[in-house]
Amino acid sequence: MAAIAQIKDGKVVESNSAASLAESVKKNGSTMDKEAFLNLLVAQMKYQDPLEPTSNTEFVSQYAQFSALEQMQNMSATLELSRASTLVGQTVSVNATDSNGKTTTIQGMVDYIVYENSKAYVSIGGNLYSLDDVYGVADTKYLEAYDKAEALAAAILKLPAYENLSLDDKEDVDALKEIYENMSKYEQSFMASALVDKLSKASGRMDELVKDLIGDFMTAMDELPPKDELKLEDKEKISQVNEMYKGMSDFEKSLVSEEHLKKLEEYTKYMEELEAGE
Repeated sequence: MAAIAQIKDGKVVESNSAASLAESVKKNGSTMDKEAFLNLLVAQMKYQDPLEPTSNTEFVSQYAQFSALEQMQNMSATLELSRASTLVGQTVSVNATDSNGKTTTIQGMVDYIVYENSKAYVSIGGNLYSLDDVYGVADTKYLEAYDKAEALAAAILKLPAYENLSLDDKEDVDALKEIYENMSKYEQSFMASALVDKLSKASGRMDELVKDLIGDFMTAMDELPPKDELKLEDKEKISQVNEMYKGMSDFEKSLVSEEHLKKLEEYTKYMEELEAGE
């Protein structure tokens, strides 16, 4: 479980998680420093059986074994510090335990690392957590994609049910559709298929409602010939479409797509040029 320490004036405050860790470890007998080994070695020499004394070779062998073990411990500590250093700037997940013994998951960016008593700690939001309790590291691209998909999903869930959709919802539906279409394939993969389906149906419903209201205008626009094929004989058709648009209410005009508006303006101007040429 994660140990937490507070930072004050740039230093670790005494706690079971940091400054007092070495003492507690010694009490548990899980480690031994060089001083403790030498004390034991002196005691062994002092109280050895005079009839069967330990040979110098055995003492040298024991010390050599301890030196090798110490080097391994130093190497392990160096590797742990190196591993902790790579987490700076990364978003990690940690299992943390409070004073009541309750375990919670902490997620945040590692600001810096602290190395105390052969133990590495990562700093998240001003608290220190043992490196041993870091169980996950999130890629920045993953987090950004997840957050973006989560925000879009929340917005889609707020849309009315299909049968309750109205043209008042068109602006929201169009905006959400544009966000989804501008997402990368990787970002879209975070979206639940049910929500994508709801957005698709909502968009389709908007098209139906728009067609019911201004369908005649849309049909007339789509039936106009290509611009380079326009002739003076088509003037009446273009005039009729312009009259249809002028006769719309402000709300109906707001439903006309930019594509159709641009097309109508270009066709009207082109027809005027054809007349001037004649």
